[in-house]
Amino acid sequence: MIRTVISDLGRVVLWFDNNVFLRKLADRAGKPFDQVKAAVHGDLELLRRFDAGAITAADFSVRVMTIVGARMSCGDFCAIYDDIFTPNPAAIDVLARVKAAGYKLLLLSNTDPERFGFILRTFPAVGLFDGHVLSYELHLLKPDPAIYLAAARQAGCEPAECVFIDDMEENVTAAVATGLAGIHYTPETDLEAELKKLGLRF
Repeated sequence: MIRTVISDLGRVVLWFDNNVFLRKLADRAGKPFDQVKAAVHGDLELLRRFDAGAITAADFSVRVMTIVGARMSCGDFCAIYDDIFTPNPAAIDVLARVKAAGYKLLLLSNTDPERFGFILRTFPAVGLFDGHVLSYELHLLKPDPAIYLAAARQAGCEPAECVFIDDMEENVTAAVATGLAGIHYTPETDLEAELKKLGLRF
């Protein structure tokens, strides 16, 4: 029986478009968008290290600005880096009803402290969750099995008593292999129906 719903953040609770940031960064650098996007995506390990809590926001901003040849303050950089999110009302409504029915809700996200701090300040829907399991705090990234086990422990449940929702199929596959139920979320997903298939009542 499912007791805890564990949800990803990006492209489940909040939509996001990283190209919004990259376009603003390209404008600041005075360079074509495609060139800036290729430069930033050419160092994906830097993004992974930031999400894993291995570097600070200041270090990250300086490194990205160096890669693309932009000059601005760390504060200005973070302002354009953060502002890429919009709520997903459909998922938020379902999760709110799940919470009201007595199930525990946990947020599990590969994220960095800069963006997550912005999200906490900006989007009240994050307050629905009973706890947060964050890559930068645990120094673990999905799809590492250890991060799903950490979420189940935080919930006080066995993995089989948890369902994990994520927009990336590889992350859902890893969660299922670790013993959780899984839902691969897309814009077409009927989240209420998928949760009710697993026996949730709300």
